[in-house]
Amino acid sequence: MKTTNDPRTERWLLPDGVNELMPAEAWRVESLRRLIMDSSYRWGYELVMPPLIEYLDSLLTGTGETLGLQTFKFIDQHNGRSLGVRADMTPQVARIDAHAMRSEQPNRLFYIGSVLRTRSDGAGSSRTPLQFGAELFGHAGPASDTEIIQLMLNNVMLSGLQESELLLDVGHVGVFRGLILDSGFSEELSEALFQALLRGSRPEVQELLQQASASPQACQYFTDLTALAGEADSVLARARLCFADAGPAVSQALDNLQSVIDSVRLVFPGLKVHVDLAELRGYRYHTGIVFALYDDAGSELARGGRYDAIGESFGRARPATGFSGDLVSLALARNSIEQSMAPAAVGIWVDSAIDNELWMQICLLRQSGERVVTALPGSSMSASDCHCDRTLANRDGVWKVEVLKS
Repeated sequence: MKTTNDPRTERWLLPDGVNELMPAEAWRVESLRRLIMDSSYRWGYELVMPPLIEYLDSLLTGTGETLGLQTFKFIDQHNGRSLGVRADMTPQVARIDAHAMRSEQPNRLFYIGSVLRTRSDGAGSSRTPLQFGAELFGHAGPASDTEIIQLMLNNVMLSGLQESELLLDVGHVGVFRGLILDSGFSEELSEALFQALLRGSRPEVQELLQQASASPQACQYFTDLTALAGEADSVLARARLCFADAGPAVSQALDNLQSVIDSVRLVFPGLKVHVDLAELRGYRYHTGIVFALYDDAGSELARGGRYDAIGESFGRARPATGFSGDLVSLALARNSIEQSMAPAAVGIWVDSAIDNELWMQICLLRQSGERVVTALPGSSMSASDCHCDRTLANRDGVWKVEVLKS
């Protein structure tokens, strides 16, 4: 058979990692978006809408510097400056706090918007997430970290997940930073240890310490650090024993972590909490607690942490803590909640020629919140095709809504 290379046969294909939503899926996402927006507002958070594109020197400032490879870049035809499409909204919200709002009081901000990335984070993940998140600026204590985690849990559970199905994985970069400070290691060795811990390689950590002729105590500290992961209470108890003689920065980090975990558990007693003190993802910009939320299938739902240094890049250092996640992944992650997230299949079918009187009836029904679908001339589409359970019928000159017979 003769084949052709007609490009029209592939015009319907989407790029790898780019997806579209059909009506049922789109309604599930939109329903959850509305719930999260209302919930965040009730918690005292104000909605912000950063622009889709910005100048690169702003977009890649602070936490954004780690997003350089993930950012699509192009030239502004107006002035020749480099622009980027946002790959993460957190730096934009930090800029809004630092320059557009400039409050000396804490700012609670939340956002929902599309981002674009040059590559996916992993197999099956999207390059166009619908990012949702919240940031709390201007407060440095554990209370703000607790509030952000509690809001994250509340928003995720609006999808239908229960706290017993969730796992909160937490760490604190202050433990590693404190141990590095106490050890007096060179910048080169510190970076090598960081990379080894990031890979989770205990033998590599031990080899680096031996090659550097580190003290027995330093060797023990960093070797212990690689094994301090698991159920929260057990890990924190072991950590206090392992680092009993470490400097104050380490004990302060452990105290901070314990305080946040205890406060979160007061509100979510059924939540499983896992601690990993060697979790250093985001170490470049995180300054305190770091956390990620997973479902019982191991899928990541949201992540965040404290990043007090971000405002300094915008000329105004402010304490900051926040989280973000992909709304589409959250809404579509579980088939078991599909019915609760989709709109009810109800509506009123109008299969009549529309005149002024009928049009007024249709307008009144729509204004009252009803969904009204009108038949199109020449179309064979029925009421059931349009998910309508009632019809608007004229009975002796009076328009009445009647239930359709199944």
